[in-house]
Amino acid sequence: MQVEILANPEAVAKRAAAIVAAEARQSVATRGSFNVAFSGGQAPWIMLRDLVNEDVPWEKVQVFQIDERVAPAGDPDRNLTHLHESLLQHAPLDPEQIHAMPVELSDLESAAAQYTQLLRGFCGTPAVLDLAHLGLGPDGHTASLVPGDPVLQVTDRDVALTGVYQEHRRMTLTYPMINRSRKILWLVTGADKVDALKKLRAEDTSIPGGRIARENAMLLAEQVSVG
Repeated sequence: MQVEILANPEAVAKRAAAIVAAEARQSVATRGSFNVAFSGGQAPWIMLRDLVNEDVPWEKVQVFQIDERVAPAGDPDRNLTHLHESLLQHAPLDPEQIHAMPVELSDLESAAAQYTQLLRGFCGTPAVLDLAHLGLGPDGHTASLVPGDPVLQVTDRDVALTGVYQEHRRMTLTYPMINRSRKILWLVTGADKVDALKKLRAEDTSIPGGRIARENAMLLAEQVSVG
C-alpha cells in the first residue's frame, strides 16, 4: 500500500481529488468509462468539491455509493445528501450518473440485490469498480463493515445489510466487492484515528479495515492521524 502523509484535511482532500481525476482520465482512455464509489465523511466532501476544479471526463463517469444509512431521502445523516451537495450541484453531472443505494425500499434484502444488479450492469460480472474510496473510523470500521457485525462474514454477495450501528442500519459493499476494485483510495483525517490507522498500516485484521486488499491501495493521511 502506498502511503502519503499530508499536513491537514484540506491537503488530503486536494491530493485525493487530483488522484481521482487522474484515475478517471486513465480509466476512460483504457476502458471508455470511470466507475467510482465514494464513502461519507468530512474530508471526502471537501475532496468532491475540489474534484470539480480538476480535469475530469465527466460525461464518462458513473458514481456509486460504498455505503448508506437506512434513512429517508434528504436526511442529513444520508451520505447521498452530502454527495449531491458536494458534487451534483457543482460538477457537470446528470442526476442519473449518481446511483443511490435504494435504502428507502421496504424490502432491504431485495434492495441490496437490486443494487448488485445495477453494479453488474455498469461494472461487469463480477462487478469491478475502477476506484473505491474508503474512510476509517476510530473503531477500525470502513464502509459500513463494522466490528462484530455479521456483515463481516459475507462473502457470497457484493452488497449486504448491517445491523443497527450508531442508530441506523446500513447498506454496504462487502469485502469481495471492495477488494476487486482496480484502485482503493483511503482518506484518513483526525487525531481520533491514530490507533486505528496504526492497525491498518500494520495489516491488523482485528479491525475491519485490516481486511481490505492492499496491493492496489493508496493511503492519504493527515499528519495528526499518524500520531
